[in-house]
Amino acid sequence: MSDAAAEAETARRTPRERARAQTIADIVLLGRDHLATHGAAALSLRAVARDLGVVSSAVYRYVANRDELLTLLLVDAYGELGDAVDKAVDAVPSGDHAGRFRALGRAVRDWALREPARYGLLFGSPVPGYQAPAGRTTMPGTRVVFRLISIFDAAHRDGALVPAASAAVVPSLSADFDAIRTELGLAVPREILANGALVWTSIFGAVSFEVFGQYGPDTFSARDELFEHHLTVLAGLVGLRSS
Repeated sequence: MSDAAAEAETARRTPRERARAQTIADIVLLGRDHLATHGAAALSLRAVARDLGVVSSAVYRYVANRDELLTLLLVDAYGELGDAVDKAVDAVPSGDHAGRFRALGRAVRDWALREPARYGLLFGSPVPGYQAPAGRTTMPGTRVVFRLISIFDAAHRDGALVPAASAAVVPSLSADFDAIRTELGLAVPREILANGALVWTSIFGAVSFEVFGQYGPDTFSARDELFEHHLTVLAGLVGLRSS
């Protein structure tokens, strides 16, 4: 939703609806702070209510339980990550597919390093006892990968992909990739989508290694250059060439 559309939607709400939306937004902001300080497993609505300055029973009128708060935090984080990626990609000319790919990767990394606790909620260890509701988190959670696929598809339509030799997609996977192509209206062939799946997981794998300290403190001193190298290799895997 654009800023103008969001403002119009807010204006249509009754004062009570606006007050409720603001209280939920305040709860989410406090939830972010508690997430960063205590971690997802220790998240407590009672503690959030205390910092909000209300009794715990009052906060349950807005957020039913801890799992509901976790869901709100997930949707909030996915949305902010998606917005950061869209802003970065849209700043690059539409015909510069390789540049848009690099912008996407850098935006993911920059947001993750800036928001390690929220990135960990999205892509780290599952929170014990919590199951994210697919109906509320699938769409926001797939924004980045759909944007990634759209870059590959646009490059293919422009004749700008020169893919490296890749293995044929085995029949047991062909139906999966064909279903994705049909659902999203893609022209890009399934072989590039298969390589794209590796690119997708590799970007987030590289980011996760850095955010969660898996490289160790002294292994790589030039982390920016390492990530740029990864992006160059991954761009070549799907056939994106710098203009």
